[in-house]
Amino acid sequence: MVSILGSGPAGLSAAINLAREGFQISVYEKNKDVGQRFNGDFQGLENWTVNEDVHQSFKKMNINQGYDYVPFKSFTLSNGDRFWNFQLDKTAFYLVKRGPQEGSLDYGLKEQALDMGVDINFGETIPGESTDIIATGPIVREKFAVARGAVFETDMDDMAMALVNDHLAYKGYSYLLVNGGYGTISTVLFHDFHLLKDCFQNTLKIFRELTDFTWANIHHSGGMGSFSNQNTFERNGRLYVGEAAGIQDLLWGFGIRDAITSGFLAAKALIHNEDYSEMAEQQFRKKLKSSIVNRFLWEISGNYSWIVDRIYGQNDPLAYVGSFHRFNWMQRLLYPLARLAMKRRYGNLRL
Repeated sequence: MVSILGSGPAGLSAAINLAREGFQISVYEKNKDVGQRFNGDFQGLENWTVNEDVHQSFKKMNINQGYDYVPFKSFTLSNGDRFWNFQLDKTAFYLVKRGPQEGSLDYGLKEQALDMGVDINFGETIPGESTDIIATGPIVREKFAVARGAVFETDMDDMAMALVNDHLAYKGYSYLLVNGGYGTISTVLFHDFHLLKDCFQNTLKIFRELTDFTWANIHHSGGMGSFSNQNTFERNGRLYVGEAAGIQDLLWGFGIRDAITSGFLAAKALIHNEDYSEMAEQQFRKKLKSSIVNRFLWEISGNYSWIVDRIYGQNDPLAYVGSFHRFNWMQRLLYPLARLAMKRRYGNLRL
């Protein structure tokens, strides 16, 4: 039997793949259902860090599409003064809901796991030393970003807009996502977390000025992300996946794809008696280093316009952004400086 602590995307990805091979799986989740950190928030399955559509990748990892998703090929970026309207030939990201609701990513993964005979023990936990796979999500002491937001009903047209402006989200971003009469608004800070409430109010004000913003039946939401560059992939025979292993993107925090991948790799290691640490290092090390450099460049860029201008001017913006997640030659040169600067700025992170 294999025991897994945590029922997020990483833990359930591992459970699904192990169950397919006949393993008896017990998942322990301290909350009463999956996705309890979320409230129906829209999030994105990004389609740029890997040169393959995310759903093709999920199919290879035996994850079915038993959840609602909406492809977005167009979106708008703004710094409050200028606007960049992206119209792409392929999907930039898929919008998915997070939380315990039917149709959400979390619910879909839970249903697939249950259908395969996985035993999920809600409202229960066990000591870490008794667990084979640790999938407990973000580590508070290693947080690098916090978010405040709301989900709501609206009569707005479908849209995706992000704002990069330090008055709205210090060193981070704010976004408004609307689909099918349902919306999410959020601000994400990467420093000065005490400004979170004020930044969210500023975000609301700006989106009301820029769009036909309406909302009703409002439910507030929030969250955090953690990151490490000195990752614990395995300790005393226990395998760590997702943010419990520090696997995240330090720039924008699109971590779902990597979480599911890490769970798949952990399962593969147990199935074939392979070295999970070695597999995870090969899969994630360059991306983790790249994100440190990307965060460094973002923070020294001032009003961010020149970075967005450069992305906007590319024939294939997704491929261009993707190249900065593969530890290219420029990033290798900048990495020592970027790591030192980010260690000083984010003293709580293991960089």
